[in-house]
Amino acid sequence: MPVDPQIQALLDLRAKLPPLHSLSVADARVQMAARDIPGLRKPEVASVVNRDMQGPGGSLPLRIYTPIGEGPFPLMVFFHGSGFVVCSLDTHDGMCRNLCAGANCVVVSVDYRLAPEHKFPAAPDDCLAATSWVAHNAAALHGDPGRIMVAGDSAGGNLAAVVALRARDEGGPRLIGQMLIYPVTDYYQPGTPSMIENAEGYGLTREGMIWFWNHYVRSHDDGAHPHASPLRAETLAGLPPALVKTAEYDPLRDEGEYYAEALRKAGVAVEMKRWDGMNHGFFFFPGIVDKATEAMDEACLWARRAFGN
Repeated sequence: MPVDPQIQALLDLRAKLPPLHSLSVADARVQMAARDIPGLRKPEVASVVNRDMQGPGGSLPLRIYTPIGEGPFPLMVFFHGSGFVVCSLDTHDGMCRNLCAGANCVVVSVDYRLAPEHKFPAAPDDCLAATSWVAHNAAALHGDPGRIMVAGDSAGGNLAAVVALRARDEGGPRLIGQMLIYPVTDYYQPGTPSMIENAEGYGLTREGMIWFWNHYVRSHDDGAHPHASPLRAETLAGLPPALVKTAEYDPLRDEGEYYAEALRKAGVAVEMKRWDGMNHGFFFFPGIVDKATEAMDEACLWARRAFGN
């Protein structure tokens, strides 16, 4: 189907800005931080608290969202999208508020180390450490240590998938789900059909993904490592149930769907849905894009079911 008119209006606004891959890392971060669109849905939650934990590379900032009501609540460890290079706790504040209120869970958003200052595997190391910290401190978070899932969008979806792999393989906390929103699951070489079909004109571009990857990894060998490209893992058996959301006009569409299919073949319970007319990043826009509102509500419903709420 054609690009959704509400998405096209946002793309028209974005077209006035320089593409991220044409900017310095510092300027790309400033551009992403300045993005603010009136009308976004930001549900009320009981509290939002910033704190730090001791991570593999030093102090690791977290933002903890607690829903209204009485705990103990299930716990969602959230990793923001960024191409591993840009974005922050602030850029994903609205998304975390929607997940907290909609799934009735404590959301712990992780400000993992970004590239190029901190190359792979700094980000997944931080995310695994944060997930273990959440499990060990569940009671203090008004949470239930028996109901923990990981979640993320784009590069954060990659990190959620990698944390699920590493938790399985390295004796990490038991997870009851992984929410993967248009995830990065494979290195850009050789690439997928959607990486070519949607190479430009829809927000995220193929050149942008190459720019991100080249900042994130030191070499092609790093890019092929399953902790960078979970689609290349030797086996996906024994991983927690997954929700995979993809978008029709997204360079990452195919690799997300390939990962969902690989999970299914490995015996993992998977719910996968492609959102027609949508582009990469549409989950940012509940309240102003109708399908984004619907997709967020569906994701929260899936999380509630996985949590047993």
